[in-house]
Amino acid sequence: MRHFPVFLNVAGRRVVVSGAGECAVAKLRLLLKTEANIAVYGADPTDQVVQWAKEGKILLAERPLEVGDAICAAMLYAANEDEIEDARVAAIGRAAGALTNIVDNLDDSAFITPAIVDRDPVTVAIGTEGAAPVLARRIKADLEERLPSSLGILARIGQAFRRRANMLPQGRMRRDFWSRYYEGAGDAALQAGGEDAVRSTLNDLLTDAIETRPR
Repeated sequence: MRHFPVFLNVAGRRVVVSGAGECAVAKLRLLLKTEANIAVYGADPTDQVVQWAKEGKILLAERPLEVGDAICAAMLYAANEDEIEDARVAAIGRAAGALTNIVDNLDDSAFITPAIVDRDPVTVAIGTEGAAPVLARRIKADLEERLPSSLGILARIGQAFRRRANMLPQGRMRRDFWSRYYEGAGDAALQAGGEDAVRSTLNDLLTDAIETRPR
C-alpha cells in the first residue's frame, strides 16, 4: 500500500488551489463540501469560479500563485493544466509546509484525492493507487446505489444521541442497540414520520435496551 488512507481535518484551515479553469472546478466541487477556507489563484477564472467568489464561498485572486500565498495552508492543489506551472506552484506549497497534489501527476504528489461517496457525515473513500480510475468510479457507483441517501441523516441524529446511549454498558448491549437502529428501525422511522420520529424511536430503543436483560 503506497498511499496510507487518512481523513484530514480541514475545518477552518486554508486550502489553496492554483488554477481557476475546468480542472480546478472539479477539485473545488469536492472542497466546497468541506469546512475549509478555500483560496483560489488563477489569471483567467471560469464563470463558475467567479460565481463562487461572488457568493463568498471562496477567495479568488485573479493572478498566478506566488511565494507567500501558501503560508499556513493545509493542502495545495496544482490544477493549472500546465506541467511547468504546476511544478512551480507545487514547490511553493512544499516550501510552505502544505501537502501538495498535482492533478494527474501521481508521482510528484504528496497525496491523492480518492473517489468519494458522500453521505455526510458518513464518507466512503475509494482509491486504486492511480492504477484503475475506471474501477474506482465503478465501485463508487455501486456503493452510491447500495447506500441510501438517508444514511447521513440517520448518522447525524445518532451522533447527537450518543451521550444518552452511553447510559448502556459497553459491549453487547450497546452494540445491539446501535445495530437495531442502523439496521432497520431508524430508516423505517424516518420514512414513516421524519426526523422527529427517528428521535422518538431512539428513545424507545434505549428504554427497551435498559429494561431488557442482556443476552
